[in-house]
Amino acid sequence: MWLQPFLFALLFATSTSFYLPGLAPVNYCKAGDNSNTCKSQVALYVNRLNTEDSVIPYEYHHFDFCTTDESASPVENLGQVVFGERIRPSPYSIDFLKEKECDYLCDRNYTGGDKVSEQKLTHLKKGMSMNYQHHWIMDNMPITWCYKMEDDRQYCSTGFPMGCYVREREPCVISSLYSKPKTYYIFNHVDLLITYHSGKDEDWGVGFQENGGRIISVKVVPKSIRHTDIQKRDCTSKEPMEIPGRDLKNGEKLRIVYTYSVKFKENNSIKWSSRWDYILESMPHTNIQWFSILNSLVIVLFLSGMVAMIMLRTLHKDIARYNQIDSGEDAQEEFGWKLVHGDVFRPPRKGMLLSVLLGSGTQVFAMTLVTLAFACLGFLSPANRGALMTCAMVLYVCLGTPAGYVSARIYKSFGGDKWKSNVLLTSMLSPGVVFCLFFVMNLVLWGEGSSAAIPFSTLIALLALWFGVSVPLTFVGAYFGFRKRPIEHPVRTNQIPRQIPEQSVYTQPIPGIVMGGVLPFGCIFIQLFFILNSIWSSQMYYMFGFLFLVFVILVITCSETTILLCYFHLCAEDYHWWWRSFLTSGFTAIYLFVYCIHYFVTKLNIEDAASTFLYFGYTLIMVFLFFLLTGTIGFCACFWFVRKIYSVVKVD
Repeated sequence: MWLQPFLFALLFATSTSFYLPGLAPVNYCKAGDNSNTCKSQVALYVNRLNTEDSVIPYEYHHFDFCTTDESASPVENLGQVVFGERIRPSPYSIDFLKEKECDYLCDRNYTGGDKVSEQKLTHLKKGMSMNYQHHWIMDNMPITWCYKMEDDRQYCSTGFPMGCYVREREPCVISSLYSKPKTYYIFNHVDLLITYHSGKDEDWGVGFQENGGRIISVKVVPKSIRHTDIQKRDCTSKEPMEIPGRDLKNGEKLRIVYTYSVKFKENNSIKWSSRWDYILESMPHTNIQWFSILNSLVIVLFLSGMVAMIMLRTLHKDIARYNQIDSGEDAQEEFGWKLVHGDVFRPPRKGMLLSVLLGSGTQVFAMTLVTLAFACLGFLSPANRGALMTCAMVLYVCLGTPAGYVSARIYKSFGGDKWKSNVLLTSMLSPGVVFCLFFVMNLVLWGEGSSAAIPFSTLIALLALWFGVSVPLTFVGAYFGFRKRPIEHPVRTNQIPRQIPEQSVYTQPIPGIVMGGVLPFGCIFIQLFFILNSIWSSQMYYMFGFLFLVFVILVITCSETTILLCYFHLCAEDYHWWWRSFLTSGFTAIYLFVYCIHYFVTKLNIEDAASTFLYFGYTLIMVFLFFLLTGTIGFCACFWFVRKIYSVVKVD
């Protein structure tokens, strides 16, 4: 326990980032302004490069680009490190309101026959052929590349390609100038357009209106330009920088010159607080998402209302009928779910495992609920990089107490007495499964030299948080859970189990479990598409209000579906509802896994074995946590339902 203050201090130190202060506006002014309230130099940061053709991202310096001293790199928070973001200073020198035209950055030389040189050039070619994308940041804003889509709508991407490779019949889509087959075109020049709000209509301080402003957007136009003379550079040249698809001949030289231009544009119609709008509004399928969510909401609410109406009407008749039975002869004519009242609370097999899964599911449910609440309030906006993952991981670690408490209470109600095994499994099983999968995938990323590989020190910190914070808190929750009296059930359990009659196809366990996950999955698959896009296609997900609403609908749907199927099984005199209630709603995770396979086949162009392994590894983690979440929701709803209906009927 003495480690906890130290570990929380360590976590806070690793979670602080230069982006948190960046949520406040930064005032810029011309160089030479002596004001202490503004900056004259505009820092441009580079991030990792990724692609939709591979799950493996790379750091900026993995490719042979122009670099600078990285000792002043900003500190990434825990979520950024886990997601593989590596933000580094760039060599681009930009002063506010100082325009540059075709400024020289650096040059790179390659010689055929030199192994080091050929290896660097091979990396560049591989990056261009797989369409790896730059991700640059200025003033805590992603530098965007805007272009027209097929429907003449402008789309602003938060990344831009490092180059392109022209195959036999696939010309580069950026420009018709890049059309020579089996040729690479490196984008060695960028035009940066920085739009700023001058503050003429704002109260930003005396003397600031004429010499300064706040950045509201940064847009880039990548180009490929062949510079034959460094001293006489011409960035208006139409001759592209070609790199042959073949290997360089022995002694053959290739020189790539990197340049950039900077222009500033004043725009006082857009306020600083609204500067993210043009990025978020240009995301593809935004209107489709609104319509689909509304359509899904109406359907799910309608079905939920029907389920609730059927349950209330049928149950009301059943309870009224059972309570009218008061004679011995009538008691022999009992039927339906009242017949199994002496067995319905009989402890299930593998009660230890069920209680452990329920404790872990409670932990995941509380983490999801609180994280979505923070996201809806705006604390986890896209401007706060890595905050979503950091918040989720910290909450999961700190919510060990509810997990231990629920697991202990359920296990004690089953009549279990192995409290040490219960608390150890609760604190180790589910986190251990996630960590083992994560560690194996991290080994693959290490082997590939990817930026997504977690440093060894971060792994040690995660283990310290697990064993130093989560495990002790789980023990605390289990201590209070075992101190409580066992949950008292409304009816007594018979000593001899009742024989279960032969079941029809629809009331057998497997068909019921398979059917139980259809409706919950139906209310999330639309949101799931956009979530997967944000994870694998570098698109921003920002509609957390809708996501919270869908989460509430998921909880309601899982609960009502599980209750309805549980009622049918009890009416068929099958009293084994404990595990079935957990697996019925938990089976939604299997549909989630099938959908992820469909997304992988239809939406992604991943072909290499390492990326495929990583995709399905991360998918298994997501599916496992979702299984715990939905299974716990279904069990809790069914547990409440069974206790409720058997507490309102008269039982001799």
